[in-house]
Amino acid sequence: MMIPVRIHAVFFSPMGSTRRIVSTVARSVGQQLGCPVVHDDITLPAAREHVRTYDASDIVIYGTPTYAGRVPNKILPVVQTGFIGNGARAVPIVTFGNRSYDSSLTELCEVLSSSGFVAVAAGAFAMRHVFSTRIGTGRPDRADTDVITQFSNILAGKLQDTSWGKNRVIIKDGSPVAGYYTPLGADGKPVQFLKAKPKTDRALCTDCKVCAKNCPTGAIDYADVSAVPGTCIKCQACVLKCPTHAKYFDDEAFLSHVAMLEQHYTARAVPEYFFS
Repeated sequence: MMIPVRIHAVFFSPMGSTRRIVSTVARSVGQQLGCPVVHDDITLPAAREHVRTYDASDIVIYGTPTYAGRVPNKILPVVQTGFIGNGARAVPIVTFGNRSYDSSLTELCEVLSSSGFVAVAAGAFAMRHVFSTRIGTGRPDRADTDVITQFSNILAGKLQDTSWGKNRVIIKDGSPVAGYYTPLGADGKPVQFLKAKPKTDRALCTDCKVCAKNCPTGAIDYADVSAVPGTCIKCQACVLKCPTHAKYFDDEAFLSHVAMLEQHYTARAVPEYFFS
């Protein structure tokens, strides 16, 4: 294998945490190898309309958050058909909201491999859960940064070895991709909130369009931001980025699930990384 010519930081990141981690790794590796870094944000619909093609000399650091223990299902088809590896080495990275990354990292590795990449290293890093300020508060923090730095340094060192990078990384013990995580309510029973959508407090809304501009699925009606005719993936971008706090969820099943997470997943989750 050859020393990389270019580092690509590719990320789907509605709330920015995945972007920050992927960009940090890419910048660090690029600086150590003397390679230029290209940042490619695929969060918004318009950015996902064309196919990306890479060369064998490229390194693609590809990041996505974990939704229900997997790669977000509305983004998965983009990963499957929108990227052509041509033998480029990939570094899949997932973030997760202090619960678990379950099968998301394994799935991302498999999908990238099926698209012509060689997934040579991978990492899963905790962040604050977008559903609650009480879950993973302050993450990624200084300890996380130390782990990310360590991962970046090891990766840069391995990439300088032209004999490394021919084999695919194995995640954990090589377990296959499992089914989607089943959300539970505060009573411990399964809950269903796929159809839940954000509501708008009209008294607070200034019609600034921030919510519509930042919706990764284009679900919010630009002409009437209180309407959500499209598919909502519960990423919370509209809620957390609204400057007047006019967006909110009031679905009972969703709120019950948040309460369960707050009861059981405030303990610090551990980041992990893997190399081939």
